[in-house]
Amino acid sequence: MGTLAASTAVTVVPAHVLGRDAPSNKLNIAAVAAAGRARANLKGTSSENIVALCDVDAKRLSDARKTFPRAKPYKDFRIMLDEMDKAIDAVIVSTPDHTHSVAAIRAIKMGKHVYCEKPLAHSIYEVRQITEAARKHKVQTQMGNQGHSSESIRMMCEWVRDGAIGEVRKVYAWSSRPSGGAAFAVNMKRPKDRPAVPEGLDWDLWLGPAPYRPYHPAYLPFKWRGWLDFGTGALGDMGCHILDPVFWALKLGEADTIEVEATSTHFDPEIMAETYPVASIVRYKFPARGNMPPVELIWSDGRLRPPRPDDMEINRKFGGEGALLVGQDGNIMHGSHGAGGVRIVPESKMRAYTLPEKTLPRSKGHHEDWILACKGGKPASANFDYGGPLTEMALLGVLAIRNQNRKLIYDVKNMRITNDDEANKYVKGPFRDGWVL
Repeated sequence: MGTLAASTAVTVVPAHVLGRDAPSNKLNIAAVAAAGRARANLKGTSSENIVALCDVDAKRLSDARKTFPRAKPYKDFRIMLDEMDKAIDAVIVSTPDHTHSVAAIRAIKMGKHVYCEKPLAHSIYEVRQITEAARKHKVQTQMGNQGHSSESIRMMCEWVRDGAIGEVRKVYAWSSRPSGGAAFAVNMKRPKDRPAVPEGLDWDLWLGPAPYRPYHPAYLPFKWRGWLDFGTGALGDMGCHILDPVFWALKLGEADTIEVEATSTHFDPEIMAETYPVASIVRYKFPARGNMPPVELIWSDGRLRPPRPDDMEINRKFGGEGALLVGQDGNIMHGSHGAGGVRIVPESKMRAYTLPEKTLPRSKGHHEDWILACKGGKPASANFDYGGPLTEMALLGVLAIRNQNRKLIYDVKNMRITNDDEANKYVKGPFRDGWVL
């Protein structure tokens, strides 16, 4: 991950390359998906030219075109990219997890800059392929973990590296999902009834590289997050937000190996083969990294919470999502996206702490940083050289959930579980015929 986390070189893009029909030097952007997270991503990039929109659902596509009437509509991103190749500078991918990689890599190989929602892909292998492709083709990228561009995540990193709570050897992180927050169903068997596919939905294209199964409303919209073939469960869904601050502050991307094991509420093998559990606990162990000591990271979801530190105020509550860094001289607690609400705990230590100088570059905004990078500026801070290793860490925990109650040793460089060949089959998921990276 040390190699993966290295920053990409700045690629200077000549002005005549950008927005070929735009005297104002705006990017020509195509969007893969037109609803859900795509709405926020289109809004965040609406300062540029949205020239093409793609969605497998005709109604969602029609609704998006009310905002961007000049955008050319498509339902198959492959056709869109081929037909619009010379007119597109950059691509936004906001599809469900299982189709991130096929869309992102196709765009990258065509030399397009890419913004892709978190998690970067559905499997560790796909993430690595995206990361390496972006580096090879020298395109500018950004993963959609929006909190990474916040002020609070930078403050937390500066506090930790300033020694605000001493050495950190243990971290707890938690999420209320899948049962709380923006909940989604889990712990289910595959439905056996065969309702009709809604008018205007191309179900085969929605499946993309996932193994074929008949349509059912149990899968979409949003519900796909709880199904193994489509989503990455609570950890994949929220880990790239909640674990982002500690990943950055403690330089977890520099680990050569990671030990991971998980326990969960799964019992029925038929259910385990289809969906994620109601609740899980995942334990990561990272070796020493540079001058930082070994650290244990304990993730819990399904409303499970960590133990309360002895000196934590009795009236302080654990939020629905967040993390607790346990240091030798105190604790740091924060919420979900970008270490929101970050504080030293107890509050008396926060008041006594002298804030350090700001040492990390500040962001102009998550989408704005990517746009500026595409136009020749410095790489965005959550580019795929950062977002890729962060996603790999989260998906390693997802892999452990699917191989629960077994200690797994992961060789980061070679992308392999060294002590369990059976678990290795989950590093790279199956791809349906006709879909390739």
